[in-house]
Amino acid sequence: MVKISFQPVAGQKVEKDDGEQPAVLISQPHEQPPVMKRSSVATVCCLTFHLLVFTCSLLYACVYIYTHYIIPQVPGQSEFRCRVMYDDAVMAPLRSAHVRARPHTHSHTHTHSHSLDQKVDIYLQDNYELLSVPMPEFSNTHPAEIIHDFHRGLTAYHDLTLDKCYVSELNTSVVMAPRNLWELLINVKRGSYLPQHFLVQEQMSVAARVVDLRPLGPFISRLCSGKDTYRLSRHGDARRVYKRALENCNRIRHFENEFVMETLICDPQ
Repeated sequence: MVKISFQPVAGQKVEKDDGEQPAVLISQPHEQPPVMKRSSVATVCCLTFHLLVFTCSLLYACVYIYTHYIIPQVPGQSEFRCRVMYDDAVMAPLRSAHVRARPHTHSHTHTHSHSLDQKVDIYLQDNYELLSVPMPEFSNTHPAEIIHDFHRGLTAYHDLTLDKCYVSELNTSVVMAPRNLWELLINVKRGSYLPQHFLVQEQMSVAARVVDLRPLGPFISRLCSGKDTYRLSRHGDARRVYKRALENCNRIRHFENEFVMETLICDPQ
């Protein structure tokens, strides 16, 4: 006879053979902890946050490039040299309107065209303009340096012929703001001439002398330092010229708008 025996399974207790059937022990497998899955809502929130950060960074980069490169802030980059052709007649716009209203009417009044060269420096950050008018082609006007300070609301004329400074209130209805003037000059930068314009006159009278330049701000103070400086009072009508005072007036022609301005600075009689 062949005796067949079974080897005990590891982990089972060997019991004596007492005639009973050996108990079979079955080991239970260890339970695995449940795997946590990332919520789809959390994923969407994370992607939205990163997209928002990217958009803000892109917007900031665009603003930085526009501010520092597209719009020049450095004085050398905001410098313009322009020439204006204009008609030397104060009443020319009125005559032109009359001719347009009556096209068959011929005017026999002749006007003379002139050109005006000017250097313009626009300081957008400091909100002021510096105009440099060289010696003109005609002898009855003076070269000048002019500052329009929009922060202080003042205009200063440095008459280079007389070496005197004159300060008046800034006429914002005539003088274009720095950014507007900058846009105008950018639009005509491709050509060397601005369109044909007429001449507009304004007359101002010399008033009290200015002793302390500090209230005028740093830009005008630097322009007028060491020079005799006077306040100016402006006449109400910019197009009207008082003929009796012309012989005591000095002329400065300049432009800071779509027309040429002739400023008459008259000594009191």
